[in-house]
Amino acid sequence: MSAPFESYQSAARALFNGAELKSREGQFVGGLAFSDGPLTDKQLNWLRVLLARHGLPPLDQEATHG
Repeated sequence: MSAPFESYQSAARALFNGAELKSREGQFVGGLAFSDGPLTDKQLNWLRVLLARHGLPPLDQEATHG
């Protein structure tokens, strides 16, 4: 298994660049890729679901902070 993503921005960019996303998923990860604020619980959960769905590593524990 690969190392966890150290930032949610890195995780979002990996999804955006390598996963076949639906329109809403693409809008979501595109916005996260350049965000600098903390994630809400709902955003964090959806990002974790998308990472798992597309076979990517999880987020590091500290990756939820902006």
